[in-house]
Formats: sequence, C-alpha cells, structure tokens
Amino acid sequence: MDSSNLSPEILQDLREKFEEFDLDSNGHINCNELHAALKVCGEDVPGYKVRQYIKDFDKNHNGTLEFNEFVQIFCQESSQLKASGFKSMVKQFKENVKVQGGVSQSSAEGTTHSLTDSERIAFCDWVNSSLEEDKDLNELRLLPVDPNSETDLFKKVENGILLCKLINLSAPDTVDERAINIKPEDKMNIYLKQENQILALNSASAIGCYIVNIGPEDLMNGTPHLVLGLIWQIIRIGLLAKINLANVPGLARLLQEGETMDDLMKLSPEEILLRWVNYHLEKSGSNKRIRNFGNDISDSEAYAVLLSQIAPPQFGIDESPLRESDKMKRAELVLVNADKMKCRKFVRPSDIVKGHSKLNMAFVANLFNTYPCLPPVEDMEDEEFEEYEETREELTFRNWMNSLGANPFVSHLYNNLHDGIVLFQLFDKIKPGIVNWEKVNKPPFKQMGGKMKKIENCNYAVELGHQLKFSLIGIGGEDIHNKTKTLVLALVWQMMRAYTLKILQNLAKSDKPLEDKEIIAWVNEKVRVIDPVLLQEET
Repeated sequence: MDSSNLSPEILQDLREKFEEFDLDSNGHINCNELHAALKVCGEDVPGYKVRQYIKDFDKNHNGTLEFNEFVQIFCQESSQLKASGFKSMVKQFKENVKVQGGVSQSSAEGTTHSLTDSERIAFCDWVNSSLEEDKDLNELRLLPVDPNSETDLFKKVENGILLCKLINLSAPDTVDERAINIKPEDKMNIYLKQENQILALNSASAIGCYIVNIGPEDLMNGTPHLVLGLIWQIIRIGLLAKINLANVPGLARLLQEGETMDDLMKLSPEEILLRWVNYHLEKSGSNKRIRNFGNDISDSEAYAVLLSQIAPPQFGIDESPLRESDKMKRAELVLVNADKMKCRKFVRPSDIVKGHSKLNMAFVANLFNTYPCLPPVEDMEDEEFEEYEETREELTFRNWMNSLGANPFVSHLYNNLHDGIVLFQLFDKIKPGIVNWEKVNKPPFKQMGGKMKKIENCNYAVELGHQLKFSLIGIGGEDIHNKTKTLVLALVWQMMRAYTLKILQNLAKSDKPLEDKEIIAWVNEKVRVIDPVLLQEET
C-alpha cells in the first residue's frame, strides 16, 4: 500500500496515534515507542522487524522516526498483512478526534494535526485546579477555563498571562512576574500581548520546551494544536521534575537485583514511573505488570491495585473495582477512588480504556508526586545521594538541549550523553551537515560490543569538537562515555557557546563570528538606552 492511497481520515488517525506515543512532543518516536504504536494501530510486529524498520526508514540517521517515516512503515506492514485491519479503528476515534489544520507563521510548511477532546479537557482541569488560588488570573477572569467549551482554553491563552503563570507552576521563578503585562482585557493592546507571548515562549524554551515553529502570533491566534502541544510540554516538565533521587531518596527501593544506583539514574522519568507501578503491584502480591501507559493499563487492574497500595488508610480504598467486569465501569470506579485521594486528574474512564498514553502517564506522575509511598532505604548513607543533586549549570545545559528537540529527552545530563547520539544532534544544530551519520553507531546497542560502539561515537563527537576549534585538551571519547563530569561539562559548555554565537551572528547578519567584546558593547548600549544610571553604577 502506498501512503498516497491512504484516506485523510486514516492519516489523521495515524497522526493521533503517533503523537500519543511521542510523549515528549518532540516530533520523534524511538524503537520501543514504534513497536507500541504499531501494535495499537493493529499491526503486531516482532521486535527484530521494528529495529530493521528503524534502520531502513530513518532518513536522517538519528535513530528515531518522524511521522512521514512512520506512515511509510505502516503502509508497508499493512500491505504485507491486511490493509483493512486499521479501518475499524477510524470509527472508534471519529467522534472524539477533530482535525485541525493550518500554517504556523513561524513555519513555511503547512501541517495537518489532530487533537482529542480528552487532552483539551484534561489540560483545562489541571489549569483550573493548580492555579485556582492565583489572584491575577481570578481578577482578570482568566479562570476558570471551561472544559466543556471547545474554544475557551485557546481564548484564555491569547494574552500570554495564563501561559506565564503555568510555566512558573512547573518551574518556579522562571518568569519574573514583574515583567508580565498584567492588565484587564480592555487595556491590553496587541503589542502588550505579543510581549507576554514572547516572554512565555522564551521562558518555555529556558525550561526545556521544544518551541520550533511556534511563534507569538500562533498563541495569540489560539492555534489549537500548537497551544495544546506547548501546554503539554510545560505540564509534563512540571510533573516529572521531582522524580529523582534528590527529591525522593526512596527511589532506591526500585533497584532490581544486581543493579546499582547508576543503573537507576539511567532510567527516564517515564521508565521510573513504570517501575514504581510494578513495585507496588509486586508488593501487593498481584501478578499484574505493565510495560507501557497504553494497552497494559486499559483494563484498570493495575490502577485498582496501585491505589489500594498507596492510599492512606482513612480513605478506605481497596481492590473492589476488580469485581466489576465491564471495563468502562471499572475505570470509573478506579477514578472514584482517585477522587477520594484528590488525584482524579488528566484521565476519564474512556482515556483509561482506550489506553491514552500521554494522559495516563500524567495521571500516574501526579499519583507519584502525591503519594510516592517509598520510604528511604535505611542502610544507605546520605553521602550516596549527594552526587545526584543536579547543579544549576547542569540543569541549564540539559534544558538547552531539550529546547533543541534532543531525542531521547535529556533527563540526566551525563547518562543521556554517554552514547554520543544527543551530542551528534547538537553538533548538527551548531553546524548543519557537519555530522557524517554513516559513521555513527545507532541504538539499540547490543550487550556484546555495545560499549565499544558507544565509545566510538564519543570519540567521533570529540573529533567534531576539534573541527569546530573547541579547546578539548585531555578530553577523549572514553571520558564522555564514563561520564567524567568536569570533562563532559567542558565539552557541553563550548557547544552551547558555539550555538549561541551562531544565533547572534545570524541576528547581526554578520559574515564572521562575533567576538566577546562586540557582544558586551551591544549589551551595554542596550542598558544605556534603557537605564543610563544603572550602567554608570555597574561601571
């Protein structure tokens, strides 16, 4: 089957499934996500075949797939098996999925997106409950946002105030609220709104949101798929921010036999959440285990057991929902229990039964943040946790990488760089075309020989740094792979500096790199115009 033969209806449904498994909203899915997405689309493909598909269809050789590549794989698999098998799914989503199309002013490429009522309703509910005490939002009547209205959320973000407040909820003190134009609607002109939206976008980028192709005019116009995509990234960052050893030392209880703390640090927040759920399932004596936030939770069994394990005794929550055989009714009973714990967020019964990965992940993350039920391991010394405290410098570098769409999402600086893949993506942003992807060893890495492949990648990354005239004396690929902090930071700092200078050079429309003294002179001139007294005091 050729992709040109797919109806618009099927293409929209494919995009819906693709975006559902793209948990970090960076436009890519990896091998594991592809396997799960194809399975949900009705094509249960063996793991070896999925890995071969990644190899065959990954046009830009970054080890992940974009939507058009996903469609090609689906077409090939469907033509080999049954092209009609997917069509039954279309009816299932027909009432719930609304097609949204349009062209972002920040992008010359027209795109067609789909969004679900479930996501819009979930985000409205989260905004209302999380920001309900905010004085400014209430006085300006930006709250509550009506979840039953298809347009209210998009109207409420028009002036940028709500987005700035949401960013500060996820990453406190990111936005200096004195810089927000907070005025009644009749006193807000287009320029003040645009200033707020630029502030919101810059702040979102600073905390690691991928905002390429989103401009202030898109947010002011309430372009649905762009607004929802940005809101999801902001919410996701806030939900996952505290899933680490520094905030929850009891995570050490999730270690499996033969694992070290370093192994735990290699896991993404989503993987930690899956392990957390399975830990409580095992503790309860249940044989149920989950490997994803989609099909594996659609029968609500895992949720029923999990809530009974983590709920405080006074709520009287047990596993009684399991006595209900109807999946939709069982899901509702589970959510009634979650409501007793004040954790009925993000999902409705239909979202559980249909296995909506994004919303179920958010539901579990909120449960974890509220009731982790992981007491610290008594025989572990406090010193063991000190090295896992993320510094402000590390956080800055990590957010910068994620703002450029790093895949996989960088949740731990050193662990996510040790195979070189993210470094290559960054080098390609600094100087497009510098990476010869044919020389790159791509994941998944085999247990036998995998370490050498990763070190080869890191050696090549250091070589690229030399090509860009970085100072890398005494830094080798093995240092990157071994996560030697000072040496990794030395490389990453120079990469971020090179990228920033490139952006400034483009803005200045200069044919040669800018020097530090030129940048300092430019900053001083701007300060002089705004506040000459401040400049005099500084000098």
